[in-house]
Amino acid sequence: MAVEMLWRCGKMAFMAKLLTVARSVGRFIRRHWFGLLVWGVSFSLLAVGGFFLWAATLQVPDLSSIETRRIEQSVKIYDRTGTTLLYDLNKNERRTIVSLDEISPYIKQATLAIEDPGFYQHKGIQPTAIVRAILADIQVILTGTGLTQGGSTITQQVVKGSILTTEKTISRKLKEWVLSIKLERVLSKEQILGLYLNQIPYGGSVYGAEQASETFFGKHASEVTLPEAAYLAAVMPAPTYYSPYGNHKDALDKRKNLVLDKMHEHGYITKEQMETAKATGVHFVVPRASSIQAPHFVFYVQQYLEDKYGEDALERGGWSVITTLDADLQVHAEGVVQAKAQSNQTSFNASNTGMVAIDPNNGQILMMVGSRDYFDTEIDGNFNIALATRQPGSAFKPFAYAKAFEKGYQPDTVLFDLETQFSTNCSPYDYGDTEGCYSPVNYDNIFRGPMTLRDALAQSINIPAVKVLYLAGINDTLRLAKSMGISTLGSADRYGLTLVLGGGEVTLLDMTSAYGVFANGGTRYQPTPVLQVKDRAGTIIEDNTQPIGTQILTPSVAEKINDVLSDSVARAPLGANSALQFPGYDVAVKTGTTNDYRDAWTIGYTPNFVLGIWAGNNDNSSMVKKVSGLIVGPMWHDVMQYALGKQPASAFTRSEDPNQSGKPAIRGMWQTQGDDGKVHEILYWVDKNDPLGAVPSNPAQDPQFVFWDAPVQSWMQSRGGVVPTSPYPPGGPQTGQ
Repeated sequence: MAVEMLWRCGKMAFMAKLLTVARSVGRFIRRHWFGLLVWGVSFSLLAVGGFFLWAATLQVPDLSSIETRRIEQSVKIYDRTGTTLLYDLNKNERRTIVSLDEISPYIKQATLAIEDPGFYQHKGIQPTAIVRAILADIQVILTGTGLTQGGSTITQQVVKGSILTTEKTISRKLKEWVLSIKLERVLSKEQILGLYLNQIPYGGSVYGAEQASETFFGKHASEVTLPEAAYLAAVMPAPTYYSPYGNHKDALDKRKNLVLDKMHEHGYITKEQMETAKATGVHFVVPRASSIQAPHFVFYVQQYLEDKYGEDALERGGWSVITTLDADLQVHAEGVVQAKAQSNQTSFNASNTGMVAIDPNNGQILMMVGSRDYFDTEIDGNFNIALATRQPGSAFKPFAYAKAFEKGYQPDTVLFDLETQFSTNCSPYDYGDTEGCYSPVNYDNIFRGPMTLRDALAQSINIPAVKVLYLAGINDTLRLAKSMGISTLGSADRYGLTLVLGGGEVTLLDMTSAYGVFANGGTRYQPTPVLQVKDRAGTIIEDNTQPIGTQILTPSVAEKINDVLSDSVARAPLGANSALQFPGYDVAVKTGTTNDYRDAWTIGYTPNFVLGIWAGNNDNSSMVKKVSGLIVGPMWHDVMQYALGKQPASAFTRSEDPNQSGKPAIRGMWQTQGDDGKVHEILYWVDKNDPLGAVPSNPAQDPQFVFWDAPVQSWMQSRGGVVPTSPYPPGGPQTGQ
């Protein structure tokens, strides 16, 4: 109460003081208003006069100098050593100057409709658009919400791209406005539009409508059709993002339709023409081979830089970009993928392959192969499959197991691999394909009885994995996977228990990065393709050489996953697979194959290196029914072996878990009989919501208990009630019930 009184008194004193000051200022203004007015008017006249004097000094270059303009200095992208040039963004700049009459009217109309509908009405600038853009920018600055808007006319863009530098200052913007007005006085609208259509970038080294028409469609700009023109205009605002050869073709198609809508809105085309153009397919010709190295990676870097710094910076920044790429490893991986993916197409109907390598200790992307051949149009080779969403199959299982270990379960904990109905809407004994039921099977249709979590994960057995997801919690597992770097997953209600068998969609880059959290003891590093960016003076603009990681998993949980996935003995029942073995090296590995055989994965790692690979078909068609180890294992092994030879051998840390539960069921003592004298599944002994707590007084309260325990009782009956002394009974795995 006393504090509140003091605060009120202080506030009243402050307001009284403020009122006194205001009154004093008011008296001063009333006494000296005429002098203040004179000074104010004088200052305004001087400011306006100074502005017009400054504006008068700005000169518009003659037309010939504008037309012959070239990019000031290109951005160069290097490998991690800074010595191997991967790509010079504008070294091979291609531009063919043509007259406006040689450009299809559709190109002109599409460009005007989406870029500057009032082009023929304004005098170089549009004040309303400028004010709207300024207000939008202020909103973003003050609130952190909203979108920045462009207020530039086509005339302004000609000035910005031809006359001015790319510096982002108020004075440069003022120059742009003044010169735009002046340019409109010395050039006709047709001349300005011609300049614009001859200089506008369409992505990479392609500049101008004529060159873009030849590059994209194999024809002159004069021959471009209405839907083709709409595509050209759609590319303009972000040529890298909207590239017809990149990973955002769907976004490009939507923007093409927006262009057609705007053309109809502004009276350039009829509704019938708009609808026909939207429905007409357009063929983009094969992109030309060039001196580019690691094209998928380079364009990934280019998009990264464009998103962060804007297109103008890439146009004329003159930067040197030192990437994280190991050029030697990249060349080897590209050779392996190209050679073996070809044979995979013949042997397994798997036409394409992607591969990513990451240093788990800093997130640096060491290698990225987005397809077997960037320039192969038969498989959409320019599409970067490393960034595409695909189902991961069993490669997702380690996330659920990690969450279970985090909650106290152990690699020695035992679950029953028996045919089980998981849908509580069905009968516990209904194992068929009844609609609404969920009774998954294992890849070999064998059910093994009691299994340790170590063996179940190492051998990728499905039934225990579904149980592990239930015990770990679907929401908790999803949160963990997202925190480890899986950015494409939705909410839990989209997946249910199918999540652990690969029901979600992920990218190869995300999966490889997330496995890196296991590799380095639980710390997450954001994957990065760039080490440093330097301007033309050598000043460092961006430096990622000292990244800061985030601890996601405790080291003990990461150690458990690493120990299990590197346990060749636990994996042995799968059969001898030389592709997963590296004598003398400590390598953890997990494979994954989707149920419909559309995706095959292998992701493996050491403490210093993570390598992920995917194989399948870009059109999502199925491969032959073979496990992933046969399809991608040889390729993965070849590149992993090569990478291991480039670094000293290292081993995972294996330490005693100080939190080992004393609970028998958690420690794997599954043979313990309950009060009814029977062997039970773990839900009899463990409360899902408190696994290390007391034994449940009424296990049947858990909705899954009856469904898990019924197969156990049937299994025991089939054995005459004899309890085996180990998870694997004499004679090996048991089938059926």
